[in-house]
Amino acid sequence: MKKPEVCILPVAGLSTRNLPATKALHKGFLTLHNLPIIQYAVNACAEIGIKEIVFIYSDQSCKDLFEKYFRPYEWLENHLQEKGKLDILANLRSVIPAGMKFSFAEQKEPKGNGHAILMAKEVVGDRDFIVMWPDDVYINLHGDGVLKQLLDVYMAEGGMVENIMEFPREEMVRYGALVGAVRDGRIVRAKGLVEKPALENVPSNYASMGPYILPNAVMQILPEVRKGTNGEINLTDAMELAAQRGMKLTGVLCDAMRFDCGTTKDLERSNMKLSLMQDPDLRAYCCDLLQTMMV
Repeated sequence: MKKPEVCILPVAGLSTRNLPATKALHKGFLTLHNLPIIQYAVNACAEIGIKEIVFIYSDQSCKDLFEKYFRPYEWLENHLQEKGKLDILANLRSVIPAGMKFSFAEQKEPKGNGHAILMAKEVVGDRDFIVMWPDDVYINLHGDGVLKQLLDVYMAEGGMVENIMEFPREEMVRYGALVGAVRDGRIVRAKGLVEKPALENVPSNYASMGPYILPNAVMQILPEVRKGTNGEINLTDAMELAAQRGMKLTGVLCDAMRFDCGTTKDLERSNMKLSLMQDPDLRAYCCDLLQTMMV
């Protein structure tokens, strides 16, 4: 089994759920704790040796932002060097992982996440690939990151491998759900997927969340996929079609904490949670603040 070397990051869309902050700034550059959201995805890719990231963008201004952020800024680096601000310089240089290439593909119309992935077909070529949703950040403070955990399973078993989570049945109507799921520890083997099932038809409590490690055959199937129940072309429907044709589907209950950055309120809560987890001084400050407020 050959390790995938390319990851697709869909960043198209207007980020309306994060307005007004995203009127002039893509939500990928809003910060979670002390890093832009997009940096977490890039760092996760670097952890497992990804060689190329493909950004799926919707307009030129979006592309320009990502191109500017992920290229060296020589003047600023020289300025920081001259001022002796070496810690800040090191942080700035760490934005771009060594040896990583950044490519771009345009999604001209918002036809769904599966359609967005399909726009990367020419760049991906015949390679297996990874897909991440940048506004879902997964962090494991005490072990391997989520992509490394998925990669270990992929290298051992092949097929389609994805991060999954377990939710109460009534919440499963919001997600893609695994069909025919059989659990063995953290591994859940499934026969297929159904996107956002009606409550009475929920097949399991295991939700398809991503990231995903996918054989190239899934990219070849995507042009066959028609609009799903949400009126969009869904990646999960392509995976379901691949499973129907005999491709193995494996979910992994990854050891990682999810930080949802999809809406302004979700991002606020994620910032609060991650900052409190990582900053002891902030925890002490918040305890003092809460005591003051309760007086």
